[in-house]
Amino acid sequence: MKRYLFLPMLFIGIWSQAQIADSTTYLNDLKSEMKMEWPKNRTINIVFHGHSVPAGYFKTPQVNTIEAYPNILLKKLKAIYPFAVINVIVTAIGGENSVQGAQRFEREVLTHQPDLILIDYGLNNRICGLEKAYAAWNQMIKQAKDKGIKVILLTRSPDQSVNNADADNELNKHADQIRKIAAETQIGLADSYQAFSFFYTNKEQLSKYMSQVNHPNELGHELIANELIKWFK
Repeated sequence: MKRYLFLPMLFIGIWSQAQIADSTTYLNDLKSEMKMEWPKNRTINIVFHGHSVPAGYFKTPQVNTIEAYPNILLKKLKAIYPFAVINVIVTAIGGENSVQGAQRFEREVLTHQPDLILIDYGLNNRICGLEKAYAAWNQMIKQAKDKGIKVILLTRSPDQSVNNADADNELNKHADQIRKIAAETQIGLADSYQAFSFFYTNKEQLSKYMSQVNHPNELGHELIANELIKWFK
């Protein structure tokens, strides 16, 4: 018998209560920094690491940087923190998976001295598989935590080539693993998969939020940014 969408939602609640970082307090130090006014303020670096979605790919090969969720989030942050100097740094590469991302994490991510790192590889980890992805996620998280850097993981955004409502599909197994890792390591989680869940039984509606089969359009990126901004309010 197949498991359906409500089961992952139940597990999300259990993990959130048990171990996933509390969205109301996890970034308290960073939020305090962003409230500082000149001359007491400083530059805040937020790095977005991952694959084609945070990189801004819409209908490949078109890259819509300004309409992608890193810059949508920046706009939302500036509405809340008007005195903050915030750098959005995107180290994402189209087509990459978490194993490849972990290999360049220290060299290309930590070198920016980030205050916060957001990692989004859920769509492409089918390439490397659950076991290798698990090790890569944990390697990046450990490297960040060793330097006192906060981390938020993102579950995957939709891929219209799979049945998104079926919890047994391979992409959803990776989404469940991401939730599990966030709980085990007590870091942040933005559930992009869940943000799109009310469209999964209506493919026509879902297509209005997608620029191609596996890339959101601006409306889709807005949904992801809405999940992320919860951590900053």
